[in-house]
Amino acid sequence: MSAGSHSIGVSAPVQAERTRIVGSVFEHAHDIADAGMSAILAQVPGYAARDRTFHADVHDQLTRLCRTGLGALLDKRRVTVDDIAYARRAAARRAQSGLTLVDYISAFRLGQQAIWKSLVAHAGDSEAGRDAALSMVVPLTRYCDLISTQAANAYLEFQQYLSAEAGRDSRELVESLLDGALPDRGPQLSTAHAHGIGAERATPMVAVTAVVLRTADRGEPGSSDAEARHIASAALARTGVNGLRTLSVVRGSEIVALPALGRDGSADDLCALLRRTRDKLHAEGITLGIGVSTVFTEIAQFPRAYQQARSALDLLPEDGGVLALPHLSPFRYLMLRADDTVRQLVDPRIAAALAEDRQRGGMLADTIRAFAGADMNLREAADGLRIHHNTAKYRLRRIQELTGRNVRSVTDLVELLVAIELHAAPK
Repeated sequence: MSAGSHSIGVSAPVQAERTRIVGSVFEHAHDIADAGMSAILAQVPGYAARDRTFHADVHDQLTRLCRTGLGALLDKRRVTVDDIAYARRAAARRAQSGLTLVDYISAFRLGQQAIWKSLVAHAGDSEAGRDAALSMVVPLTRYCDLISTQAANAYLEFQQYLSAEAGRDSRELVESLLDGALPDRGPQLSTAHAHGIGAERATPMVAVTAVVLRTADRGEPGSSDAEARHIASAALARTGVNGLRTLSVVRGSEIVALPALGRDGSADDLCALLRRTRDKLHAEGITLGIGVSTVFTEIAQFPRAYQQARSALDLLPEDGGVLALPHLSPFRYLMLRADDTVRQLVDPRIAAALAEDRQRGGMLADTIRAFAGADMNLREAADGLRIHHNTAKYRLRRIQELTGRNVRSVTDLVELLVAIELHAAPK
């Protein structure tokens, strides 16, 4: 909703009146939600039959959607998908509750009508008020289209996920695969083939495990970690890189997924999608930790890959993220798994030098990495750092003075690199 673009040609009196109207309606968002709820309960039986917790959730969504749209008008900016991410979670709750899509869209329409009626009432009978109300038709219509489309899409996506879950085939298939066996017949085999698993020999796959670390808006009616896990599982099911949906199920407190990469997909493509999915869910108030195994081709290797993915989860920091083993070197993996004893073995002189270097921006650590990456070629390292050769030479001499280690010695260079990675790894 770009109020700036819709203010072109609007006179100053009308613009002032528009600001007055929107500000007044914004302050009455709770009352508008009351009016919307009354209309919904009177005209949509599917809502009237629900309990108080369900009604409170709907009322909260009406209030938030009203304030989001009107707030954007006041700030003269366009509403983005991220601004209404909470509406996608609400849509998933409606689908999970068994509410029909027809009733859901009808309720949306009635909620939008309540906003329009309030705007007209606050506009009054003056010519400036009427003109101001008319000037808001286009931006508010676009906003209503945006939230309706996002909500309907989220509802349908989650309903599709629930349909697959209801048949139990996906969950039973995952349990079979965790035993290292692909069913040789029946609906489970059909489900596997539909997800690109077992349809071709030597199909590249990875195991993915995810856990919900936090959910925002815990005071929101109906919000729970169990609900968040199903929403996240539905999102992971849409991260396929080969034109097929990813097999994804909720298994206790975790989510287990088995993306088939196919002939044209790659672990890099999948991880990029997983990171985007994780970011989108974070915007919706769901913080995930996601672990990705190495690539394998035989179903019998899935149990081991699943354990790899779980191990990757353990290496993530508290704020989660995506840790993909295909992107880690053995060296980096070992450093991430290092315990406090290993850190205690670092020479105090090296630890002190690195601690001081971090406070100064990490210049010396970067130089050591660049020197190692250039196969101990000083000039190439300097070019990579975009510094003069003499500057790089000075830094290496300074490193030796502070740590007592000569970076031209392979043993000393490895010790320095280990110390750097240990300090960079989350504790």
